[in-house]
Amino acid sequence: MSRSVHRNAPVALGSDQPAPIGEQLDLRDIHLPAEPGFWPPAPGWWLLFALTVVLIGWLGRHGWARYRRWRRSRRILGELDRIQARGLHGPTLVAAVSALLKRVALSRYPRAEVAALTGEAWLVFLDRTGGDGRFVQGPGRALAEGAYAPEIAGIDEHALLTVARDWLRRNG
Repeated sequence: MSRSVHRNAPVALGSDQPAPIGEQLDLRDIHLPAEPGFWPPAPGWWLLFALTVVLIGWLGRHGWARYRRWRRSRRILGELDRIQARGLHGPTLVAAVSALLKRVALSRYPRAEVAALTGEAWLVFLDRTGGDGRFVQGPGRALAEGAYAPEIAGIDEHALLTVARDWLRRNG
């Protein structure tokens, strides 16, 4: 009897069967690579970090500007409240309200456009910038000549203050 053995398959010592393929090729077990480290982060994380910094910066700047506008508006409306609380009447009330409106207009609009305005032109400007016709046609009309008149007949002081407050809310 002869043994039938493949020509290329080595035979294990003391055995009639061929050696396993792992022994033939001297293979080693699979080794996984080491886990990636925490630092440095992948490019996507850098991009996310940069976008987050930009967003926080933009929100901070926007929030700060909004806070400053709110604070300025509160200060201006507080000044109108102080004018009202002083109990001014007639020409002195009209002069104080007109001066406050002029100060706010000078700070908000170009000086060349606002500084020289008086009388009817001042009222037209106030209506154009948020008065909705209540300065030329309404209670704000007293601002045209009221500060220079010795006594104003029929002025609605509450309506004048309301019109001024509305204009200051829109422009303060």
